[in-house]
Amino acid sequence: MTLHDLYDARVADGTLTPDPAQKAALDPLEEVRKLLEQPPKRGLFGRRKAPDGIMGCYLWGGVGRGKSMLMDLFHEASPVPSRRVHFHAFMQQAHEAMHEARTAGTVDALGPFADAVIADVRVLCFDEMQITDITDAMIVGRLFEKLFAGGVRVVTTSNRVPDDLYKDGLNRALFLPFIDMLKDRMLVHELVSPRDYRQDRLSGEPRYFVGGGALDDVWARLSGGRSEGLTLRIKGRDLQLRDFSSGVARASFDQLCGRPLGAGDYLALAQAVRVLILTDVPRLDRAHGNETRRFVTLVDALYEAGVKLIVSAEAEPEDLSGPDVFEFERTASRLREMQAEGWGAEG
Repeated sequence: MTLHDLYDARVADGTLTPDPAQKAALDPLEEVRKLLEQPPKRGLFGRRKAPDGIMGCYLWGGVGRGKSMLMDLFHEASPVPSRRVHFHAFMQQAHEAMHEARTAGTVDALGPFADAVIADVRVLCFDEMQITDITDAMIVGRLFEKLFAGGVRVVTTSNRVPDDLYKDGLNRALFLPFIDMLKDRMLVHELVSPRDYRQDRLSGEPRYFVGGGALDDVWARLSGGRSEGLTLRIKGRDLQLRDFSSGVARASFDQLCGRPLGAGDYLALAQAVRVLILTDVPRLDRAHGNETRRFVTLVDALYEAGVKLIVSAEAEPEDLSGPDVFEFERTASRLREMQAEGWGAEG
């Protein structure tokens, strides 16, 4: 079954709504799928070696356009062993493996991790490629070179055109050869659709719930009932979210504001997610001074990044905190603004 057949079947059973832009994006993905049907090239001792030509597809476009859904179709239709993983989670695994290799005295710390991936799969499906960390930027080129050399093809989604990856990043000149490699070895396709399906799923729905609750129905609708989890490493510390799927995350107030997290943690979170479901926000008073400051910083980070925020809380934004609590008037105003229909649609 081709990707077009699979897509048409989902349209026929009502799972998907036909979208010309999505159908056009199936063409490069199907080209890669057909390449996977070919037997891999073998080198010395039977090891897989790099095929000639195209090694994958880079699918980019605005949020909510269906990129992750199309990649899921590709993953489902793959004729060879494949792995679907969020890009941040994969890079976290790479860094952990490199640390272990260095501890063991391995000269090429990236080698064992790349070899393990090559032995396990023939195609990697990365969701949400976004490079903002210099440590990621400095190894991702070498990692892709090793994967391609081992015959592993890559399909990835991103909100950014390749030329904008790691934009304005430190030592970006060292990163530019990776961008050239992406454009040379992968089919780059922009998914241009006027419709934001994620925004549609939120259309007409409340985004601020007074009285608490886990918002299970909202999470199930936006995540599709699937959770892959997310781990972000910030300055040697891990921020783990158990509930994460295709850019949608769910966490409690205590998880994000009841722990000693800072602006760097919240900025990393805002860069990694497009929708955050934040549950169980309590009334905030002087006894919750640290938690309130973290909440203010979290809301600021989400607001500046255009992240859609869905909240369950004990009170309305204006009543969450007394007038004597740190800068909360602005936070209440931003919480109100973020509930507006269409807010963050271009984020």
